[in-house]
Amino acid sequence: MKRITLNNSISYEGIGLHKGENIKLTLIPKENGGIIFKRVDLEEGKNEISLDIKNTFDLTRGTNLRNEYGAAVYTIEHFLSALYIMGITDLQVELDGNELPICDGSAKIFLELFKEVGIKELDSKIEPIIIEKPISLTKGDKHIVALPYDGYKLTYSIKFEHSYLKSQMAEFEITPEIYEKEIAKARTFGFDYEIEYLKKNNLALGGTLDNAIVVTKDGVMNPSGLRYEDEFVRHKMLDLIGDFKILNRPIKGHIIAIKAGHALDIEFAELLLKNNN
Repeated sequence: MKRITLNNSISYEGIGLHKGENIKLTLIPKENGGIIFKRVDLEEGKNEISLDIKNTFDLTRGTNLRNEYGAAVYTIEHFLSALYIMGITDLQVELDGNELPICDGSAKIFLELFKEVGIKELDSKIEPIIIEKPISLTKGDKHIVALPYDGYKLTYSIKFEHSYLKSQMAEFEITPEIYEKEIAKARTFGFDYEIEYLKKNNLALGGTLDNAIVVTKDGVMNPSGLRYEDEFVRHKMLDLIGDFKILNRPIKGHIIAIKAGHALDIEFAELLLKNNN
């Protein structure tokens, strides 16, 4: 498969979820070198962070990267998810703050940005990660399994001890068309009882009903309701696709995830890498 970048540069401005600050994002085509996040608000020479599994840290509430100088970029998973589905392997991502804009809480706007300028195939190739034998990882009641499969399929199951949001399961072939229609618009979510804790800890300061679903004991706070009946599990699928993009390689296999999350996703991505070298 060919490596891919964007045809032209494009910019977007929006609020960051956790700090609540306005962030300017500029995407610049690159011919090689993978995905590089560049913090233009920091000192030149120490402000570039490579998309590399070794640079991940603090995976509690999102996927974050940090370089050896301490320059960090937070909440990149929705952006990575859209990058994966477009096959983009080489790009300079300039930011004037420490997180990606949250947009509407999904990957939809990032996908639209990429489509607006279009993609360009490069001369060099990229090797896919091919699942040739079953691989599994379990931590408590969280599980991820990878099975050989001719294509990329994702099965995901979530379960919460909650009066409204209990169990959901979904399964999709991961193709650009299916992703755009069934997964890209699924928004991030949180519970109403978490809001006070998050704000006290300087998290979710930019969170609003325009960029997240807030779950209450008997429904959701969002006036417009849900985009899909099972939007919650679809968003978890969106996240996992983004988290596996940390490897910056296409995946061929069937992934089954039960109650996984960013930390388990990244640990499993390491397993995939070890089994493919």
